[in-house]
Amino acid sequence: MVGFAILIPILNAGIGLGIAKLIHMSQGDALLFAVLCASASYIAVPAAMRMTVPEANPSLYVSTALAVTFPFNIIVGIPLYLAGIQFLWR
Repeated sequence: MVGFAILIPILNAGIGLGIAKLIHMSQGDALLFAVLCASASYIAVPAAMRMTVPEANPSLYVSTALAVTFPFNIIVGIPLYLAGIQFLWR
């Protein structure tokens, strides 16, 4: 579950960076877009899980989103996405 909480934001941000490059966003806009794409996993998932799988244990998916995904995005994710942008926009 922890691996999923780390890999999905990276995957979402990668897809976001690909779209940003495709539509010729500036680097700053692309970084913001990547962060928003990566954060969708902990903003939307708790509500989606509650609606689609009502028997799921909220203490698992909410705590994973807040204790793993959010700190990962702040500490590692944003610099990683910026490095990806600097590589793709050369």
